[in-house]
Amino acid sequence: MSMFRSLQFFNYRIWFVGAMVSNVGTWMQRTAQDWLVYDILTEQDATAMGIVLALQLGPQLLLAPWAGLVADSFDRRRILMVTQIAMALLGVALGLMVLADTAVLWHVYAFALALGVVSAVDAPARQTFVSDVVRDDFLPNAVALNSASFNVARMIGPAIAGLLIVAVGPGWVFLINALTFGAMLVALVKIKQDQLRDVPKAPPGKGRIRAGLRYVRYRPDLIMVLVAIFIIGTFGLNFAVFIAVMARTEFGQDAGIFGVLSSVLAIGSVGGSLLSARRDRPRLRFIFGAAGAFGVTCAFAALAPTLWTFGLALIPVGFCALTIITSANAYVQTTTDPVMRGRVMALYFAIFLGGTPLGAPLVGLVADLAGPRWSLGVAAAAGLLTAFIGFVWKVRSAPRIGGEPVRP
Repeated sequence: MSMFRSLQFFNYRIWFVGAMVSNVGTWMQRTAQDWLVYDILTEQDATAMGIVLALQLGPQLLLAPWAGLVADSFDRRRILMVTQIAMALLGVALGLMVLADTAVLWHVYAFALALGVVSAVDAPARQTFVSDVVRDDFLPNAVALNSASFNVARMIGPAIAGLLIVAVGPGWVFLINALTFGAMLVALVKIKQDQLRDVPKAPPGKGRIRAGLRYVRYRPDLIMVLVAIFIIGTFGLNFAVFIAVMARTEFGQDAGIFGVLSSVLAIGSVGGSLLSARRDRPRLRFIFGAAGAFGVTCAFAALAPTLWTFGLALIPVGFCALTIITSANAYVQTTTDPVMRGRVMALYFAIFLGGTPLGAPLVGLVADLAGPRWSLGVAAAAGLLTAFIGFVWKVRSAPRIGGEPVRP
């Protein structure tokens, strides 16, 4: 049972359940949003899907320094309550417009941008809140279980959304997602505050954002993780675009199959998360080794001759992707000074998600101009390039650091 050892903490159990329900709703909304743009508001325009992703994730780049400082300076539980309420209200607003048949493409663009702003504040607080509810020696396991929860939701959410889109339309999916934020709010209320860890806060004064950047500057191991996450996140993890264009354009399927394929991808993702949960601590070699495997599996998916072989190929793609993400996340959190954790994690997510404004439209454009299979070729190249960079850095730095993580 060491794989689930973090669940012995009451606060983590409450957090885990609330996050699971909320994540199911989030994946339902993502699936509905993608299909709304790709097949209802446009005539299968993958570039428009890329623009939506760019608008939703772009604020990570602009707001990351301030969002990280907020997570380091204020009560993370209260921050999360505010962000959950804001995201629920946004879902209600778009859902009502879709049901009233008044939604047009620019409405979705505006929704994506507003959601991106709220998510930019939410992400570092959400990620670092885990360190408030478990001890540091349990943190890698807790991070991995969070990823497993997220990807179990990825299996369930898109499949439910696909059926609901066919049955009642995407508007109801947005409204149902708004209700699922209530589970997270209940969890945050039920958490025992006297059992939360007393994590040091960033001291007041000027230069706190620069201090976080300076901290990363003198950690070459963190810089390499950020480089890997940027390449993979920008060009490799645009799954909404890959799966939508392959399902609809290449194989001529509807929203139901799109949802099923998204869920199949998550089967491998859950496996990668649970395998990471068994490890005592993350290592750099897991990140770069998984990146190489990700490149190879994406190449196989791009060459899949039928819908079902494509679906099967998505399982190892998801496994490798989540091994990269979970290992990188846990490595950054466990090797970073607690007082700097919010700012470093904000930078991590800015680089991880903020590259999408460049990558998602580019991948969508490749799919429109060269075909869906070539968009997966971009992901394959990203994985292999990341593995090569990691190998070169490892060889050059091994005599100096002995192959172990550099500590500040």
